[in-house]
Amino acid sequence: MTKEEKYISILPQAKALVEGEQDMIANMANLSALIHRTFGFWWTGFYRVSDRELVLGPFQGPLACTRIPFGRGVCGSAWKAGETIVVPDVEQFPGHIACSSESKSEIVVPVRRDGEITAVLDIDSRSLSCFDDTDRKYLELIVAQL
Repeated sequence: MTKEEKYISILPQAKALVEGEQDMIANMANLSALIHRTFGFWWTGFYRVSDRELVLGPFQGPLACTRIPFGRGVCGSAWKAGETIVVPDVEQFPGHIACSSESKSEIVVPVRRDGEITAVLDIDSRSLSCFDDTDRKYLELIVAQL
């Protein structure tokens, strides 16, 4: 099964998981588990916006940084820019925050609710250049369910 076919196969499940559930933490927990289990990424999870920083939310994978300032690292930069950021090699990203030395590539997708960014979906891989426009397209569709 191709990457795109995997995403297409989990879209209905992602929608069903969050449909009718108002609790964002529960929804983030289920979506991170669904994505992580389907693709086997190194780290899959959410950071929630709290004041002027991102605070660790539900995730799957090894221990993670607890707080990320606005505009810092890939997560803070995606929040500041208001758009998805794909990083083929985290070592080449200015100001990258290394929560794990095993992370090699990353994608961060902002989560919007009522026009405001309320969280970001952060996914790390132990492989270089793991993420592309296919990931961007489908992960944006998945977080739009929140």
